[in-house]
Amino acid sequence: QVQLVESGGGLVQAGGSLRLSCAASGRTFSRYAMAWFRQAPGKEREFVAGISWSAGITDYADSVKGRFTISRDNAKSTVYLQMNSLKPEDTAVYYCAAGLGWSTTPREYDYWGQGTQVTVSS
Repeated sequence: QVQLVESGGGLVQAGGSLRLSCAASGRTFSRYAMAWFRQAPGKEREFVAGISWSAGITDYADSVKGRFTISRDNAKSTVYLQMNSLKPEDTAVYYCAAGLGWSTTPREYDYWGQGTQVTVSS
């Protein structure tokens, strides 16, 4: 089992920044690819960013490229999402997820955090 706990969400004005963190406990964190997904009211959960177990590969949704950066610290069992130039359309609950495979599909991930709300005001 892997337990994931997100933090860092909140209310920010458009153009502002937030840094989300996801702390993992349980099985060996460094074995897992990690990803951030988000879900806005009435919408499906969508891929935001992903990072391989070694941090050698990262991927981003087109909507966040150039604004968001995913990183991980395996020594601290933590993955981060730095979000800059935030827009109202970034408003959603953000979830981190862990999986043994690399994917942009939610069903490929085995473990999920409880989510953290990000609200961007215009």
